[in-house]
Amino acid sequence: MSSAQERLTDALYGLGWGAVKKLPEPAAVRLGRTVADLAWKRRGKGVRRLESNYARVVPDASPERLAELSRAGMRSYLRYWMESFRLPAWSAERIRTGFEPKDVHHLTDGIASDRGVILALPHMANWDLAGAWVTTKLETPFTTVAERLKPETLYDRFVAYREGLGMEVLPHSGGTAFGTLARRLRDGGLVCLVAERDLSASGVEVKFFGETTRMPAGPALLAQQTGALLLPVTLWYDDSPVMKGRVHPPVEVPESGDRAEKTSVITQALADAFATGIADHPEDWHMLQRLWLADLDPTKGPS
Repeated sequence: MSSAQERLTDALYGLGWGAVKKLPEPAAVRLGRTVADLAWKRRGKGVRRLESNYARVVPDASPERLAELSRAGMRSYLRYWMESFRLPAWSAERIRTGFEPKDVHHLTDGIASDRGVILALPHMANWDLAGAWVTTKLETPFTTVAERLKPETLYDRFVAYREGLGMEVLPHSGGTAFGTLARRLRDGGLVCLVAERDLSASGVEVKFFGETTRMPAGPALLAQQTGALLLPVTLWYDDSPVMKGRVHPPVEVPESGDRAEKTSVITQALADAFATGIADHPEDWHMLQRLWLADLDPTKGPS
C-alpha cells in the first residue's frame, strides 16, 4: 500500500468513527445496509471470496442461495462496522442490553474460579461488542491481541478504540504477546483471541468443513502452559438490535501425547466448535479472505 493509499485509508476510518457514531441508530442501520448492498452488487474480490467460502459451509447451496448468503453476509459485515463505529458513543446500559449470550455460566464460573479463562472466537458478528459486554456487564477486564495494520496511525486508532472499551491490547508482532498473555492467565485473568485463521507456517492444520486449513496454535498452547479454561464462543445476529451468542463447553487438554499432539487435538476441537456456530449462522461469518489451503496461490501467499 502506498503512503497516499495509507493516508486515505486512515482518513476514511477516521471519518467513520467521527461521523457514524453521531448518527441516530436507525440512520446508521440504513447507511450500513445501503453500503453493503452497493458493495455486494459490485461483486468485488471480497464479495466473491465470501461467496466461495460460503460454498464450503453450505455445499449443497444453489448459485441463487449462495448469492443470497453473500448479500446477507455483507449486510452482517457492515452491521459490524456501523456498530463498531458507534460503540464508543453507546451508554453502558446499551452495551449491557446489546448482547444476549447462551450458556454464559461457562464463562462466569471460569472467571470465579481464578483459574484463568481463554475465549476463542471466529470472525462472526461483532466480537468488539461481545468484548465491551464482558467489560461492562460482567465488569471483567481482559487482554487481547491486535494485528499490526498499515498505516501505523490506523493501528493506533484500533488500539485506542478497543482500550476505550476496557480491553488491554497487545501487538501481534514482536514476540512478547504470548508471555504477557500467559502471565495474565496465571494471575486468573481473561484472554480473548480471534482464532480461526493463521495461514503462516506456525499455524496448526485442521479439518474445517471437510477441508484442510490452518488455525492459530496460541489458544491451545496457552491452555497447556497455564492450565486456563479454554472456551470457544460463536456469535450471530437475528432481526433484533440485540446480538446473540453461545459460550461453548470447555475444550479439555488431552491427558496423553506430546505438546504438538495435544495442540493438534485442542485446535481441531476449537475448529469443530467454530464450524457448529458458523453452519447455524453462515451469513454472520465475515471471512472475506482465503482460508482453505486449497485456495492459496503459492506465488502470492495468503490474502
